Amino acid sequence: MCGRYTIRHPQRLDPALFGVDVIPMDAPRYNIAPGQEVLVIRSVRGARAARLATWGLVPSWATDPAIGHKLANARGETLADKPSFRDAWRARRALLPADGYFEWQVIAGAKQKQPWLITLEDDEPFALGGLWESWRSPEGVTRLTTTVITTDANDATAHIHDRMPVIVPRASWGAWLPDEGDVPPAALITPYVATPMRTVRVSTWVNVTAHDDVKCVEPLAVDGDA
Repeated sequence: MCGRYTIRHPQRLDPALFGVDVIPMDAPRYNIAPGQEVLVIRSVRGARAARLATWGLVPSWATDPAIGHKLANARGETLADKPSFRDAWRARRALLPADGYFEWQVIAGAKQKQPWLITLEDDEPFALGGLWESWRSPEGVTRLTTTVITTDANDATAHIHDRMPVIVPRASWGAWLPDEGDVPPAALITPYVATPMRTVRVSTWVNVTAHDDVKCVEPLAVDGDA
């Protein structure tokens, strides 16, 4: 799963890198959580744009937007089959800029799970694979929503959790964003191996979604650390 992520260095989100005119974010985010507004890159009729969307997908056919609380993640293995995701998988894929994400490790004998911050080794920004939907309320208000796609963990993160978000390699961003009539890139639903990754223990401060400060990402000193 992927329940939290970061954009600690928004100044590194170069619009040219993502092929958009502007990135509508200038403040760092240390604990992005479902239900919050998140940055998405999408392509509509061949034009890329960066928009803010609510994290938690609400399919266009939904009668109650509360379904989004259950759809913060989408399993990559079943995208083509699940009614909540299959149309968006074909035509409304998105990239979610990030520079880290959190996973929680079960520790034998411990009452709480251990949170870890996971980044690329060079700490550069990357893109999570996602989907987007546009939902219209009975009152006529349109709401843009999104979900993060997950897959099996890679070797660098499997000791923490058996799942990880799909990270789309930079060279494949163009193939990920849909063009009219293209075939969904199922081969990209795979554990990330393009570049090395770093895993760092952090404190349970990050467990609280209201906490969105640098304390969420500070390395945790534990017995045995140098």
